[in-house]
Amino acid sequence: MTDEGRTGLIRSSDAPERATLLELLFDVAYVAALTLSSMRLAEEVTLTEAVRLLVLVMAIWWTWSITALLTDFYNPERLPIQAMIAGKLLGSILLAATMPRAFSNLGWLFAAAYVAMHVGRGVVLVSVLRSTTARTRAARFLFWFVISGALWVGGIFAEGWDRFGLWALAITIDYVSAALRYPTPLIGRVPLKQYDKASGHLGERYQQFLILALGDLLLVPTLRISGSEFTVMRVAAFVLAFVTTLMFWQIYVFRAGAFLQVALEVRPGRITRWAPYTHLLMVLGVVSSAAGFDLVIDRPGGSTQAGLICVIFGGPALFLIGRSAFEYEVFRTVSRARLGWLLVLVLVAPTMVFLPPVLVTTTTCVVLLGIVISDAVRAHHGRLATPDVSLREG
Repeated sequence: MTDEGRTGLIRSSDAPERATLLELLFDVAYVAALTLSSMRLAEEVTLTEAVRLLVLVMAIWWTWSITALLTDFYNPERLPIQAMIAGKLLGSILLAATMPRAFSNLGWLFAAAYVAMHVGRGVVLVSVLRSTTARTRAARFLFWFVISGALWVGGIFAEGWDRFGLWALAITIDYVSAALRYPTPLIGRVPLKQYDKASGHLGERYQQFLILALGDLLLVPTLRISGSEFTVMRVAAFVLAFVTTLMFWQIYVFRAGAFLQVALEVRPGRITRWAPYTHLLMVLGVVSSAAGFDLVIDRPGGSTQAGLICVIFGGPALFLIGRSAFEYEVFRTVSRARLGWLLVLVLVAPTMVFLPPVLVTTTTCVVLLGIVISDAVRAHHGRLATPDVSLREG
């Protein structure tokens, strides 16, 4: 029996691919995080607030992504792994709760929770793992999170743009080091073959999170309209939010979303490495769209400011960019129709200043509907190869 087998912490090849109930409970914390992100952006639609929020959302998303990778490589049924998930659940709740004031008086708690989760996980894994391979893998992650953690902690003692600069550099280190496979002195990078061990469990986790994220597009508008007078225009905007949610869902699951499990079997290494980045763009798109509907339901008529247009159009644009990049990673091809509709969004956006907000959201909804129809037409005429053939050709 191998060291991995004796520890019982490494996920075996025949382990169930379904997410555990504790993993699903862990996801609940992100409902609050995404909702607060959208509501915060709706409160202050400025470039300053957008870039600050971007850093915080990237940190929250990275925590979820690393945890998904953790439970895919290690056995989530084992007590040490469950304890880490429970700890990360508490940490994620703290991230969500402190996010609105992370750049003011609660920055210390946001940074402390983030660093404690990632560094603490690494320390525990290096301590309990018996396998040299597994321990070395955990040490690589720990090395880089200690480096970025120093910057997160340093940001606690800074204010304003100095704090933003330190935290932006810290989260950049987290993302770039992962993309480079955590190159670490003396022990090198994570071998590519370790990424190839990803299972269908990981694909399921990303699909689950995207569906969870889409709930933000329903929750935020619902909270807004529930406290407002029900007028025809507000109800129309609320219905448009519902339709947009369905369009995002259809665009995601069409082909690539539905066949992510197949991609993990054929080319698991690339999907494991790049899914966090492509899905981040889609999550940001959902957050932006939810913020846009929050503002539109609050004030559906009148003039439309440039900032509101950026939020309303930026959501679908980010979602399409992320979805197209994801499609390329899975199938080595990009839908020209989707790129064409993305260009339509870019070209039409400047003209929206002449329309009331509710009609601006109607425009983006029509574009999304056009994408869904284009996908259906292409599929009907057989212009798309079957998933297995496309993957093999990639």
